[in-house]
Amino acid sequence: MAAQLSLEYLDIVYFAWVRERVGVAEEQVDHPGPDVTIAELLDRLATGSAGHAAAFADRGRLRAALDQDYVPLDAPIGTARELAIFPPVTGGHAP
Repeated sequence: MAAQLSLEYLDIVYFAWVRERVGVAEEQVDHPGPDVTIAELLDRLATGSAGHAAAFADRGRLRAALDQDYVPLDAPIGTARELAIFPPVTGGHAP
């Protein structure tokens, strides 16, 4: 019999202005289940505080990664243990 992966918790990590608006760098939530999308989870989290609501208001300004792999916001969370939310990465430096 195969071992079942525990989906007890999901670690959420925030970066840049998202972190500033939410007010914490990271938080741990009950894992919402493998079929819940990132966007659905953000909807739930947005009801938790004014900071979360402000950070997640404009989804076009957000990017996500599940277990350090970039994914769209409509991706299901699956069995991920970590969700990162951050603004689009731009710029760089020309040699």
